[in-house]
Amino acid sequence: MATVYILYSKSINRYYTGSCLNFALRFKQHSDNIFENSFTKKASDWILYLRIESLDYKQARDVEAHIKSMKSRKYIENMKKYPEMVASVINRYSTGSSR
Repeated sequence: MATVYILYSKSINRYYTGSCLNFALRFKQHSDNIFENSFTKKASDWILYLRIESLDYKQARDVEAHIKSMKSRKYIENMKKYPEMVASVINRYSTGSSR
C-alpha cells in the first residue's frame, strides 16, 4: 500500500508533498539528503506534518498531484485541521470512482 505525505521545515518555512510505497525508507532518504538536486535538500529539519496511508499506488499519485495542483499552503494546513478534507480527496481518487 502507498502513502501520501507532507513534510514541513521550520527553517525554510515550507511544505513538501510526496508519495511512496515505503514511507519509513523514503523519509530516511529525505533526512539523509541522498538526492543531489532535490527540493528537500534545502533544509535538514523536515518533520512529518501529515500522512495519508493505505492507498493504492495510482490513488496515492493522484492525491499527491491534486495537493500539489492546489498550490496552497492554506489548503495543506486545512487538510490537517479538517480531516473530512482528506476523506473527500481520498474518495475523489478512489479506484473506480468517476471524477
